[in-house]
Amino acid sequence: MRHALALVLAMLAVVGRADVRLPRIFTDDMVLQRDQPISVWGWAAPGEEVRVALAGAEATAVADPNGHWVVALPARAEGKGLELIVTGKNSLRLRNVVIGDVWLCGGQSNMEWAMAQSDAADDIAAANHPDIRRIKFNHVQSAVAADDAPAATPWQVCSPATAGGFTAVGLYFARDVQAATGVPIGLLDDNWGGTPIEPWIAPAGMELVPELAGAVTAQRGAIEAHRGALAGKLDELERWLKAAREAVAAGGPLETLPAPPALPGHPAASGWGAMYRGMIHPLARFPVKGFLWYQGESNGGEGDSYRQKMEALVGGWRRTWGRDDIPFYFVQLASFQNPSDDPAGGDGWARLREAQRQALAIPRTGMAVIIDTVPFEARGDIHPGNKFDVGTRLARWALHHDYGKREVVPSGPLFKSLEVAGDKARLSFDHLGGGLMVGRKQGRTPAVEDRDAKLRRFAIAGEDRKWHWADAVIEGEAVVVSCPAVPKPVAVRYAFSMNPDGANLYNRAGLPASPFRTDDW
Repeated sequence: MRHALALVLAMLAVVGRADVRLPRIFTDDMVLQRDQPISVWGWAAPGEEVRVALAGAEATAVADPNGHWVVALPARAEGKGLELIVTGKNSLRLRNVVIGDVWLCGGQSNMEWAMAQSDAADDIAAANHPDIRRIKFNHVQSAVAADDAPAATPWQVCSPATAGGFTAVGLYFARDVQAATGVPIGLLDDNWGGTPIEPWIAPAGMELVPELAGAVTAQRGAIEAHRGALAGKLDELERWLKAAREAVAAGGPLETLPAPPALPGHPAASGWGAMYRGMIHPLARFPVKGFLWYQGESNGGEGDSYRQKMEALVGGWRRTWGRDDIPFYFVQLASFQNPSDDPAGGDGWARLREAQRQALAIPRTGMAVIIDTVPFEARGDIHPGNKFDVGTRLARWALHHDYGKREVVPSGPLFKSLEVAGDKARLSFDHLGGGLMVGRKQGRTPAVEDRDAKLRRFAIAGEDRKWHWADAVIEGEAVVVSCPAVPKPVAVRYAFSMNPDGANLYNRAGLPASPFRTDDW
């Protein structure tokens, strides 16, 4: 009965205050997106007028019957040390606000992995970056679209005291972009270790991909069934509340009331879209520059189905923000576990990486290839300590495409086409980066040319679909592959295994080629 009494008092309480409130993404030290109208929203008493002011610009709104309000302030190109003031029956003042670019950092543990967990002690000690800031969000699942995302921390300015908690991939990305452009960078640290891709996908994204129609139908059915059950329980709850009001009015003992009816549990709280609804949707009014994504380990057994889910993820998030041109840059999975000597490959995450490569067909996307960032002795670590190369390679895509730094090579070689002439297969690539080379990489420095080494990890097959390790040589802007055992080649694979240790095709910008296959067997 104690719980029933608490519920009665909560439901019957007359709220004596009507404070204006803001979502938890609005705090001191925040970064607002430049060059886009600035959206500010929150809650107040129904009918209450709310005024919002920022750097000489003002806007007003009246809270609707549910207490919601939203205003739009004019876009600004820059600004530092600003105050955002929100006034209704009370006043809120947010200090040290800056105008810059906001990037949402999503995915699972390798995106959530903090600087303090990485090989980053020197970088933490030197992290005096007042124009880099981040806000970290809690892990939340929801069956309904939430209106606020709970923050684990408020916005923090990057310093040696705070940098250890930052997403390492996000901070290295921000550090390169900010240094090259002078633009303040804000990071929405919005991720969850161990999660598959499905809970992050917006319903609108699922509807964009025909192959996901079955999942959409099942989810709609579960929601409709829940609505029916909820409607019946709400009728019971209304009758219970009427009895509770009458008991309170009559001064009778509340202990005589029966327990309130239990509402049905939410459907698929941990399934498709659950984290999108709880952690992404609440940020939809907050303009962003772009998305960074590092996920795939929890879907590691998939192939083409993961590409379909990537299409849904990217398309859904873009629809949520109402812009089809928002850049989406993601990380291809690193090498993991022991290498295989089977030229056919296809083990472990090989097909998942291929699906990630194919996802580059989605417009305005880019992929950081990191198969060369895990030293052999660390091959059993699913959380590689070198997040430096991951973040800086993501930054290359942004600098090249979004910040006008066309001289920055965004990627290592990406397979483009295959031509067969006699017993040789000729491979062409995009992103030559000054030319192809046999590379050698140590630590965090870019790869250098290894003139004494041969290309490795190329396999070739004929019409019999039997794979053999191949000889591969660089000829101009192409790689020519052959094998005496395959007189009539039809397909080539490169680094197509869980751990393609020794894969060494690079461009002269020091960036590795992505694993690929030319077949669909």
